[in-house]
Amino acid sequence: MKAGGARVAWVVIRIRRACATAMAVMIVAGTSALAAQATQLEGDTSIMDGAMLGILAMLAITFAMQGAFVGFFFYLRKRAKRIADIDPDTEWSEVQGVPRRS
Repeated sequence: MKAGGARVAWVVIRIRRACATAMAVMIVAGTSALAAQATQLEGDTSIMDGAMLGILAMLAITFAMQGAFVGFFFYLRKRAKRIADIDPDTEWSEVQGVPRRS
């Protein structure tokens, strides 16, 4: 394995550990936080409904932007693969407008 490959593998391991830790914290701390919040919903429910709808709208916008960002990088990857497969002489003749010879 090359030195760069070992470095990438180490980064992947660190990212996986961080994700696993974050998931564990959300699972353990999330249930008690949700239970405590549910006991305080004695007020005006229309305000709470509006607040929840606002939160859902913000989350939808956030996920849509993240999806567009990821989609853009997939598009760039697909385009780079397509361009890498083109023969340089063929590409240059297309740019110059010279008809191809068979």
